[in-house]
Amino acid sequence: MPPPEYLCLHSRNCTAIWELPPGEGPLWRYWGPRLPDGAMPPAALRSQRPEPSFSLHFDQPLSVFPGVGLGWFGASALLAHRGGGDWAQATTATRVEPVGSDTLRFHLSDDVAHIPAIITARLDPATDTLTLSTTLSNVGDGVLDVQWLAAGNVPLPEDAQSVRSFSGRHNSEFVALDDALSRSTWRRENRRGLTSHDCFPGAVVTCADGTAFGAQLAWSGNHVNQIEWCDDGRRHWQMGEWLAPGEVRLAPGASITTPELLATCSAEGANSVAQAFHKAIRARMKWPKGEMTPRKVHLNTWEGWYFAHDQAALKDLATAGAAIGIERFVLDDGWFHRRNGDDAGLGDWWADAGKYPDGLAPLADHVTGLGMEFGLWVEPEMLSPDSDLYRAHPDWALSIAGRPLLAARNQLVLDLTRPEVSDYLFGRIAALLETLRVAYLKWDHNRDLSTVGAQALYRRQVHGAYALMARIRAAFPMVEIEACAGGGGRIDAGIITHTHRFWASDCIDAVSRVAIQRGFLQFMPPEIMGSHVGASLAHSTGRMQGMAFRAGVATPGHFGVELDLRKLTEAETTELAQNIARYKRLRHRFHRGRVWQGETPDHIVWQAHGEPASLLLHVTRTQPTTQRHQPHLRLPMLDRARQYRVSRDGAETFMASGAWLASVGLPMPPMPGEDVMLWELTAA
Repeated sequence: MPPPEYLCLHSRNCTAIWELPPGEGPLWRYWGPRLPDGAMPPAALRSQRPEPSFSLHFDQPLSVFPGVGLGWFGASALLAHRGGGDWAQATTATRVEPVGSDTLRFHLSDDVAHIPAIITARLDPATDTLTLSTTLSNVGDGVLDVQWLAAGNVPLPEDAQSVRSFSGRHNSEFVALDDALSRSTWRRENRRGLTSHDCFPGAVVTCADGTAFGAQLAWSGNHVNQIEWCDDGRRHWQMGEWLAPGEVRLAPGASITTPELLATCSAEGANSVAQAFHKAIRARMKWPKGEMTPRKVHLNTWEGWYFAHDQAALKDLATAGAAIGIERFVLDDGWFHRRNGDDAGLGDWWADAGKYPDGLAPLADHVTGLGMEFGLWVEPEMLSPDSDLYRAHPDWALSIAGRPLLAARNQLVLDLTRPEVSDYLFGRIAALLETLRVAYLKWDHNRDLSTVGAQALYRRQVHGAYALMARIRAAFPMVEIEACAGGGGRIDAGIITHTHRFWASDCIDAVSRVAIQRGFLQFMPPEIMGSHVGASLAHSTGRMQGMAFRAGVATPGHFGVELDLRKLTEAETTELAQNIARYKRLRHRFHRGRVWQGETPDHIVWQAHGEPASLLLHVTRTQPTTQRHQPHLRLPMLDRARQYRVSRDGAETFMASGAWLASVGLPMPPMPGEDVMLWELTAA
């Protein structure tokens, strides 16, 4: 028998290895932390796996595209059939196409079922991220009904112990869930039609030796996230779209391509997984000027005004904002035709004549005349039953004949798969962007999907939203877009290729925001995390917090303000202005480089931004201490061989060795129950 052929991709910190046996698909041999060049399997996998009792004579290990019905008894990458036939699939031949030095395309044939697939695998040397996607074609006779198609699958080692995923709800996103991995299948599904608040499409797996694996699906719709035990003790991690019955039916000659699966791993744990994801997300983004500019301080009108817009008062608000350093004024919901509450107006995207008798131009001109950018809230994908648009085109709402129209927040969903709907929305939004010098759109999506067409249109609706955003950005390349869905209901690596910021949550309560933002940072970088200073009382929780704490929690992200500045005391206004000035001074350091997160047992959490030689250390206490003396805060990322100049809030305090700070830790002064402290550590 000829020696086995292997294929290998390396990045700086990761390695992927496949074995290529003849007449079948590539077998996964390794996915994990970087191996030395030339470190390959000593022999073919099957030669090291004696046949167990009560087993098929032909062993079938985990492949890049596991089949069904032909001896692989784990989860398959594909579930499909033609009129009940051709349901059993297996690769009969593989052709490998190298694409540069970091990408392989596996062309997989199935000469029996006539369902070829192409698996694209790219291990980016700059981000340590393995990106997988699958293209499936129907080259047989008859329609192919596709029930499931994995974007990709990766192996996990035998000592994979636990998985952290994230759940939640509106106003409570990124609630961490920790589950032990066993022989039972671990599975999370989302069927809400958009990314969702309660089922983020990603997770992090931790192994007994501290190695961590992360994966997330670049998709803004229904999804499946599954980890299954394999017979050899490894585990098999799959992600892909959740497909409704009949949603994907491929005619002869047709194809489907999955969203991309982003995977990474590190022997250094979850922080390194987050850092790789941050690099990958940054690489996926398309900024108006080709690269990110300093993230402008926002003033958003929503919690200060809701629907009760008053043009003169809003001009006063803009003037007050400019005086304390605000750089962008975003007019939120309530500005358009008959929009006096959440029960009317969606779809009628022109200024309300009662609130704005001369249109939005006077307010927009006032804002830009103060040196700020003007931004606008829109919810293009939605429709109010009480709107001129619905009265003219009730058939534009997604529906199922004979079934009731199910409203949420008093709104229905526009069918973005119809060209006339997309054209209407583009025309209305383009008119606003052309006439008002709008530099920023807050793009909202305030409900889950239901009654999505006689044939399920979930995935086509997502692609319709992507296409509309892409069309607007092509026509107005200098406009930035914020992705919002009742806060954090549409945060994912797919929509960020069309947008520039996420609104992490509608909850601006600073204590709640600590956990929300920490979960966000496991997958997304801080510069795209919308973080605002809200009112006290917090509107979502009724809790009261001081200005310093509210501003401190918001500082590491994309800083904004969401309250009526005119109601602040003089002391509060001064303190907010000082925090804005500090954010501007430090944002280039918060928003570039790496992020580490950690915690102590005494209600302190921390995050460090930058590089080991120069760090901003952001420390938050969320509850009063329970100890007489504060625990030290260990910083394992520091260079143990160097001395560090340690300062707090701009005042130098002492020198310390990196080894001491990594092993023993930074001594923490007393902090009240809700407080933020900012340290700077610079290698001498």
